[in-house]
Amino acid sequence: MNSTVWNLEGHDECEPLHFTACGLDNVFLGSGFDVVDTPEGRGVRIRNLDELHCAIGEFLAVHKKTLIGKELRYLRKHMNLTQAELGHLIGLSSQQVARWEKDQCEISGAAESLLRVLFMEHLRKNISVRGLLLELDECDVVAGDKTTFVATDKGWQTIAG
Repeated sequence: MNSTVWNLEGHDECEPLHFTACGLDNVFLGSGFDVVDTPEGRGVRIRNLDELHCAIGEFLAVHKKTLIGKELRYLRKHMNLTQAELGHLIGLSSQQVARWEKDQCEISGAAESLLRVLFMEHLRKNISVRGLLLELDECDVVAGDKTTFVATDKGWQTIAG
């Protein structure tokens, strides 16, 4: 299994944290978090959580060969869109978006590409649509690959495992 780890530069590396709170199965943190004691027991505090969510979304939009339902849902929710709003933006029904998110059918290539462009626009990233599509064509990160994020002085980053 391929892995990508995200660490915060200047912080000790530790056992990667399986970050399930984002709703995705294959996201791990190599740093950028603290284990803390609370009255309810041990917990985890994530540094720069909003920035981490943006980094995860950007990774999905730019580096994943194909998106699975949970990843599509993650991007949609990060953009604060309902299934109906996303469906309207890409010219399809909310039921179609729901089927994609439940992995009942595959998202069409054109709709997936448009979703990626919409997400990058949401992040206010100046992108070349042609460049993004060409880069995706050469991607080798597929569903099931473990992705690990580390926090750096330049923000959250992925690292090859």
